[in-house]
Amino acid sequence: MKIIILGAGQVGSNLAESLVAEDNDITVVDLDVSRLALLQDRFDLRTVRGHAAHPSVLKQAGAEDADMLVAVTQSDETNLVACRIASTLFNLPTRIARIRSSDFMGQEADFLAEHFGVDDVISPEQEVTDTLRRLIEHPEALQVLDFAGGKVRLVAVRAYHGGPLMGHELQDIKRHMPDVDCRIPAIYRRDRGIVPEGITVIEPGDEVFFLARREDIPSVMRELRRMERPVKRVMIAGGGNIGRRLAAALERNYEVKLIDHNKATCTLLAEQLHRTLVLQGDATDEALLEQENIGSMDVFCALTNDDEDNIMSALLAKRMGAQRVIALINRSAYVNLVQGGEIDIAISPAQATVGPLLSKIRRGDMAAVHSLRRGAAEVLEVVIHGDLKTSKVVGRRIGDVALPEGAAIAAIIRGEEVLIAHHDTLIEAEDHLIVFALNKRIIPKVEKLFQVGFGFF
Repeated sequence: MKIIILGAGQVGSNLAESLVAEDNDITVVDLDVSRLALLQDRFDLRTVRGHAAHPSVLKQAGAEDADMLVAVTQSDETNLVACRIASTLFNLPTRIARIRSSDFMGQEADFLAEHFGVDDVISPEQEVTDTLRRLIEHPEALQVLDFAGGKVRLVAVRAYHGGPLMGHELQDIKRHMPDVDCRIPAIYRRDRGIVPEGITVIEPGDEVFFLARREDIPSVMRELRRMERPVKRVMIAGGGNIGRRLAAALERNYEVKLIDHNKATCTLLAEQLHRTLVLQGDATDEALLEQENIGSMDVFCALTNDDEDNIMSALLAKRMGAQRVIALINRSAYVNLVQGGEIDIAISPAQATVGPLLSKIRRGDMAAVHSLRRGAAEVLEVVIHGDLKTSKVVGRRIGDVALPEGAAIAAIIRGEEVLIAHHDTLIEAEDHLIVFALNKRIIPKVEKLFQVGFGFF
């Protein structure tokens, strides 16, 4: 697929890295020559220097025969104008814009499509905020993903010694929880992926991915690890877009403190937030953290724009007694370095953002795509079309589907009904299948399996 990315900042650069790895033809547009040179040195892609919303620049970037435009500059206005020009002048098929302002995000669903030619909107800030909110709701989890409007969730959790299921086979889950239906599509043991069977034994330290209805998540977690105390108090370092959004999302149900070093920012936040205690100061200031009782905090979130500050403040908060610390890390090398040590969770905005784009790039009808384990694995929500003649899965039971090695069907969403997948579950046309892929190398095989034959059209 030929894709034009407008903007070579953190979001654009990370998207380019992910999409180049998918064997796409990528062109990146930016005004900053040094950023473009760095990308060209690292990846097999083309760069164009110029203003992202100028028709001549878009033409030079190949807009006349491109398949997709992804506008992720720092300016909402530039992104919107670029999408409009791409639609009107070049009839570019798919146009996606990054939107940061809540004024634009709050408009009617068809407003941006009608007036600016935007097919889809991505908001890294909102994606990260939603990720953080789910992790605070389930503090024992490493990752939490919603499907079917939140009715079903995929959760990654570290299995701890002493859990009721430790040392037992997976088929014992039903005996432990007779009223709960769940599916474990994957286990990572010492960074090696396993598609488990009924006789697979869970070991301490395993990273277990399980899928269940939202209301059943706490019950399954109790089987896998010791439960931590419910989250009541949250401290946020950084009052930028993400910090402000998270505080606004949490303040009704939690005690929230927010620290920012900028006095003007603190004044503005104090006006916008109603129940959050806003503090001016440095989140790496040990005296300030001690004064604000960091040791009593259930979750500390380091969400500034500086990776090093986030790492240092999170490490300091953990050492001073915070129960759980989460750091926002933009550089992928840092994410792999700090995750799972003193810092409980490191979140990459790029990985949170790339999913919505992958759903547009994947072959077949993808309702959603989520990147897991820092891009090494994926979970896809695939819409099934066709009939017995044109589809390889319609009318077949899950146990009879020739899934590639490393893939597993975890659940079926059929209208408003959620069916946790079992070997004898029958697949019907228009079902949404939640498919787990242990590694990205098998994605083409998964796509081919669920595509309909030409006779369907």
